[in-house]
Amino acid sequence: MRKLELPFILAGPIVRRVECDRVFLWVATSRKTEIEASLYLIQPESQSNSSYEYQMIAAKTETTSIRAGKRLYIHLIKIVPVDVPFPVDSLIGYNLHFSHNLQSEDLESLHYLTSTHPGCLVYGNLKYPSFVIKSGNTQSNIIYGSCRKPHGEEQDALALADRILEKEYNNINKRPDSLFLMGDQIYADDVADPIILPLSTLSRRLIGSKESLFTLDSRLSQEPNSAALTKISGRQFIIEKIAQFTTSHPENHLIELGEYAAMYLLAWNPEIWAALQTQHLLPSFEEAEKANMIHYTFPNNCRYKKEHKKEREKLKERFLDQQEALISFQDTLWRVRRLLANLPTYMIFDDHDITDDWNLSAEWKMNVNSAPLGKHIIANGLTAYWLFQGWGNDPDAFDDVFIKNMVSYSKSLRKGNSLQQPYQQWLETLWNYKSWHYTAPTYPIAVFLDTRTMRDYDTNPKPIKFGSIIKETEGCPQLVSQEGWSDITLKLHASGWKNGTPLIVVSATPVYGMGLIESFLHDYVYPFQVIGVKVQTSFDFEAWKYNGKGFTEFLTQTSNWNPSHLIILSGDVHYASAVKATVTFANNQTLSICQLTSSPFKNMSFSGVWGLLMKLVIGVNAYSRKRNDIQRSCSLDYTITHHKINSQTTPYIWQDRLRYQVIDHKSIIATSNNLGLVSISDETIQNQLIK
Repeated sequence: MRKLELPFILAGPIVRRVECDRVFLWVATSRKTEIEASLYLIQPESQSNSSYEYQMIAAKTETTSIRAGKRLYIHLIKIVPVDVPFPVDSLIGYNLHFSHNLQSEDLESLHYLTSTHPGCLVYGNLKYPSFVIKSGNTQSNIIYGSCRKPHGEEQDALALADRILEKEYNNINKRPDSLFLMGDQIYADDVADPIILPLSTLSRRLIGSKESLFTLDSRLSQEPNSAALTKISGRQFIIEKIAQFTTSHPENHLIELGEYAAMYLLAWNPEIWAALQTQHLLPSFEEAEKANMIHYTFPNNCRYKKEHKKEREKLKERFLDQQEALISFQDTLWRVRRLLANLPTYMIFDDHDITDDWNLSAEWKMNVNSAPLGKHIIANGLTAYWLFQGWGNDPDAFDDVFIKNMVSYSKSLRKGNSLQQPYQQWLETLWNYKSWHYTAPTYPIAVFLDTRTMRDYDTNPKPIKFGSIIKETEGCPQLVSQEGWSDITLKLHASGWKNGTPLIVVSATPVYGMGLIESFLHDYVYPFQVIGVKVQTSFDFEAWKYNGKGFTEFLTQTSNWNPSHLIILSGDVHYASAVKATVTFANNQTLSICQLTSSPFKNMSFSGVWGLLMKLVIGVNAYSRKRNDIQRSCSLDYTITHHKINSQTTPYIWQDRLRYQVIDHKSIIATSNNLGLVSISDETIQNQLIK
């Protein structure tokens, strides 16, 4: 294996949670270091904003560092004011100072503050990367979206956010002040062929040892599985049959913690790509084939010569297409890195951060829980999520016991003893952890829902009919359980949020999905389950509406909170939309909802037969939907039914009236890569879709 030289800063710095009494910055390094931070109040010297004064802010630094691998150190830097709170509605700059063995560096000496350097993290003529802590007295500007796959089609829309910030970096009122990443920051289950060697090489360099997977399942030590583990397109059987996953792209699925970590580095740092290219670790298809790095289902022999040739042609075409998409991804990655260094960022997972269909049904969860490899992969994915995303969202949510279990497992992993004493404790800690949800100190306050690990499952038989065939099947999940809602409510009130004020709810999956798509799925696709088609895993029946009780619970809980305005931000579905709804409960209580959906950043999916079919459905229905209100009601048995406008429907738990908003060239839906920018003040909510 070629030795990969790693840059000192592997990823970051990223601005995470910011409040007037504390600021958190995140950075990953390839070697041990102590970190101190400096903060500066930035004020223009003249009205032209052509030059600035930098006044140092009295603050102290508390850095918590975790050695996640031999060459992987994760640092969460907490900065607190010494005398008075940090200034709000002002531009605050920062520098980081690194020291180890009498050697000192900072962002300037590392050239990250040099405007002519390709890795520069600053905007305009500022000296430092910067951020703003909002007070709520001025307009709040939040960028939001989800679903960013490196080899997804077309350009990376997240890079457009950097262009917006580049234009408005010195305008406190117009400058974006928060970034919401609402799921699928990485695609662990859909990995491009050309980066299999880089991921494997990065994984070993970061962690320092290979995980003892063979002890999880003896089949992994047998051929062809043992060899297939490390090859391009080699993991389909392993993921489907040994891990019990149901993803539609299992052939390169991430398995080891180092692989998950490497994927985050490739998603966030252009320097990693440059190092791979310099050291010739991005092979061509022919080079990979010559090095015996490609797994073929059909061997190249007399018996399967024809089949092998067709398989090779298909794999080569896919490899080249993905290679081209990855090049365009790298072209704007420096912008994404700069954006994250200048904008407080709050994140939540969805399924692809771990694996497609994650906790889709009770059956899925039971099957994976019973498969040692599957359970292991989920824990690795969650560990990486915590290290790279979750920790910085709400550091107080993770107590000393949680962190100790993470540290103990990481230590045993890099020593090559990953499945020994700390293993079971680590495994159960992650599988049983139920506090991934959190509130963000934005204005309005935002509550981020965990719709993956807080689920409740309807295991009662549900009748389904397809022609003359009748079958009983499992119902769709309730995305947040009643116990989960109680925990969320406690955390929301502990945040200082007051009822009667605006509230943002972030749900990776839209609460109000595109009804014309969901109805099509429910009416014409779901019945295929009775003849054995795994439609839940094929088409992701995870919209809130598929479980009437769960949808009702969402409306009831948010209504009980009594916000003056409820703004729902969501992603996941690979299209953008906007919906306004008014909900009326049986007791005449009302709830006004504005839901804004932005997806994908980079993963256009309405292509192929499925995409053409869905576009046809949209085209047929969108014209009438955008001009008419839709009225529905929920009966006492949680059945949601559509009605004519202004019709009387009793008895009911609730009824709602909703309308899809025109967002893009007279359409109510946009399927190209996009991001959302919502501006919120006491009087208005304005949304822009940026493509």
